[in-house]
This record gives sequence, C-alpha cells and structure tokens, in this order.
Amino acid sequence: MDILFVATELAPMVKVGGLADVVAALSKALRLLGHKVTIALPRFPAIERGGVMVARRLTPLVVGGAGAGGPRTEVTVFDGRLGSGVELLLLDVRDEAGVGLYDREGVYGEGGTDYADNARRFGLFSRAVVELVRQRAAAGTPFDLVHAHDWPAAMVPYLLQHGPDAEKRPRTVLTIHNLAHQGTFPREALAALGLDASHFEPERLEFWGKVNFLKGGILAADAITTVSTTYAREILGADRGEGLDGVLRERAAKLTGIVNGIDYAVWNPTTDPALAARYDAEDVANKGRCKSAFLAEAGLEIDPDRPLVVSIGRIVPQKGTDLLATALPKLLKADVSVAIAGTGDPELADRLRAAVAKAPGRAAYLGEVTEAVAHRMLAAADIVVVPSRYEPCGLVQLYAQRYGALPVACATGGLLDTVVDLDAELETGTGFLCDKPTATSLLGAAQRAIAATGSPRWGAIRRRVMRLDLGWDRPARRYVQVYRSVVG
Repeated sequence: MDILFVATELAPMVKVGGLADVVAALSKALRLLGHKVTIALPRFPAIERGGVMVARRLTPLVVGGAGAGGPRTEVTVFDGRLGSGVELLLLDVRDEAGVGLYDREGVYGEGGTDYADNARRFGLFSRAVVELVRQRAAAGTPFDLVHAHDWPAAMVPYLLQHGPDAEKRPRTVLTIHNLAHQGTFPREALAALGLDASHFEPERLEFWGKVNFLKGGILAADAITTVSTTYAREILGADRGEGLDGVLRERAAKLTGIVNGIDYAVWNPTTDPALAARYDAEDVANKGRCKSAFLAEAGLEIDPDRPLVVSIGRIVPQKGTDLLATALPKLLKADVSVAIAGTGDPELADRLRAAVAKAPGRAAYLGEVTEAVAHRMLAAADIVVVPSRYEPCGLVQLYAQRYGALPVACATGGLLDTVVDLDAELETGTGFLCDKPTATSLLGAAQRAIAATGSPRWGAIRRRVMRLDLGWDRPARRYVQVYRSVVG
C-alpha cells in the first residue's frame, strides 16, 4: 500500500510526547513490511537542524481563493527522506509578513500556554495536506490510505469527506494518542478550515459552542484506532471519554485498540551508544556499571547494591507527579536512591525539589534531561515509577522493561495492558501495579518492588522482562489489518 501519515511530531527532531516516537517507529515498521510510507509534517526548523536534507519544490500548493474558502494561501513543499527510507513532506506556510507559522520554539505553545493562532496553523496545514492528496490523485499516483494522528491532523479525514471529490478520496484512519487533547477553538476557526457555518452543528464540528478538530476526525475517518486495548474501552465511558464518549460510542464498531511498541534500533541496551557499557538479557553484569556511572553523573552516592528508583516524564497531574511527590518522603525512608527527570507544572516541580532536598546524596530532581540522559537513567534503574492517573498507552514502562528495570504503575489504560502484576512468590509478572491512583497505593506498590530487589528471584525477573517482545512488528501488522479493512 501507498500510505500517507499526517502528523505534527517526529522523533527525535520534533517531540512533545509519545506521538513522536510512534510516528517514527510505526512508519519504519510498515516500510519493513513492504509498504510505501510518506509522512506529511509542518516544516518545523528542528527537522532540518536534526540533519534531514530537504529539497524545495518549485511549484507551491495553493489553498483557498477563487471560491475555495478563505484567502489564497501558498504553501511551499519540501521533499526529504529519513534514514529509515520513509519519505518526508514538509509543508511551509507563511503569514502576510513572510514569517513561517511553524518557525517557533514550541510545537503547540510555549511555557504551558498554547499559541493563540493554532486553529490557523493546523487548519491551513490540514487543508494543504488535502490539496497534496488531490494533486497526487490527479497525477495518477493516488495514496491508498491517509493515516492522521491526533487532533492537529484530525481535520484531514473530515475535509476529504466534505470536499468536492469526496467520492474519489482515499480511505482514512485516525489514531487518537490522547483524547484529552482535542483542538477546540472559537467558531471563527471555521474560516481557517475553509468551511462555512453549516459545519457548526452538533452533528458536525460544534462541541459545546466551539469547533472541535478531533470530533471532526472521529466522525469522518473510515477507521479509528487508539494506542491500547484498555484505553479503547475506557474512552467509550464518561470517566475517560472527555466529553466525546457519545460520539465514540456511535462509531464504536470502527474503533480498534492497538498497543504501541518500541523501536529496538533506538531503545536497546545491547547497542545503545548513550550507555557507559552494553548488556543484554543473557548477561546483565554491565547494568551495574551503567548504574555506577549514572549515580556519579547525577551527583548521588555510588552504592550499586542500593536499589535505584527512577521516574521520567512530564511533571503534570495526569502523569501522577503529585502522587509521587506525596509518597516520596516515606519512600526515601527505605535504603534507596531516587532520580526524577521531567518538566511541567512549576508547583509540582517545587514539591519534588523539596522532597529530594531532605535526602542529599540519595535523591535528585534533574529537571529537563536530554534523550541520552533518559537512556542512561533507564539503564541504571532497578525500578521505574509510572504513576499516571490515566495513560492511553505509555512508553516509559516499555523502555524500562527493555532495559531490565521493573515498572511500578497504576492499573489504567495501556499500563494495564503492558504490565502484569508480580505474584507474591515473584514467579509470574512483569512489574508492580497499584489498583488506585493514590499516594498510599503507589507507595505500597513501590515498597513491594523495593523488597523484591533483595529476592534471589530478582535476576530471573529481570531477564524475563528483558526478553518480552515489545517491538513494532506485531503492532504494525495489526495496523495493516485495519488498513485493509477499509481499503478493501
């Protein structure tokens, strides 16, 4: 199949969350299965700074004008190719002053605040993708399928369905990576999409008095996927449906949950260039060297026999950082080392700093870290805490297992799909689950994990999780099944 991915993140160059990792790894996995994959992205400066060579097309795309809705806008297209062989199309949109709409430090915003013109930025991006699809079809080389990722790309299926050549459009798939992010804007956002007032109806884009990009994609896509089987069930209910549960229930027959994988070319302790030493499931001796090296790097006491508990992720309530901050003082009463990395809510970050300050030499809050440091943290860790209140899939727990660290996680979403709670005898299981998103429950699971590190079975547990099949081959084949179900 000839597949077009539409996304706004791509690891490692443009990354806000797990979406970036999925787009990069899934596109590569699909190509290895014999499919042609092209990724359409806004032209963020970080892509070319990351070393991707691109060439500018002489003929721009034209959006709007001549009765097409909104002013005439020219979109410059740049062609490139990733090391994986996946084709890349970068779409450059500029304002009246010639400033690129994507020439900014952030992807969606800065300092915790979204950009005020996001409706225009991603509305024009979606329209440019639709025009790109139309031109490819007119040239006799149509895409077989368009796969849109999350709310910034969700309007592509909707615009294709409601466009002048709707009967000739390629089939579409929408993946919801996190339903909490929907792209809701004032009614005036219709202009950025080139749509008239008839689309501002409850049966279409209207959502509590606003335009909802993700709702449009859910209504229009031929198939909808999300990133774990449990999350696919959860979002059909009011608790996790984020107000769109009714819309999703209407389309439940088209909804499929597919658990994410990880890219072994990037996340692999056997070959990882960021580590002080390499190791694998059959010989984990060098994991101790990685631990000592990281403890020194983080300014912590070097005691390889002391369990190291690590947390990596955004410092926000959704990720359960407040639960970790509350549990941390009691957790540090045990003979453990703790390292925490991430940025986000300043108040939560201050709570973490205050907690670790009471255990100098044994605990550190590192703030924002590079990707390489995150790799070293996982290689050093014995236990990785993933305390999310809800988690569509999560990747940190998979990275932890790959690097021989046991995850401690709340039993929700994809965490429930990827972490099997260890039994009392430590004979079965791949991590430790807490049944409630509370500090007390999290502390109990973490204490179980710390106690397990002293068991003679700990080495066998570590080998078991490192041998898990966490790659993208099986998930990619499931996506192909979804594609074939709509393409025919």
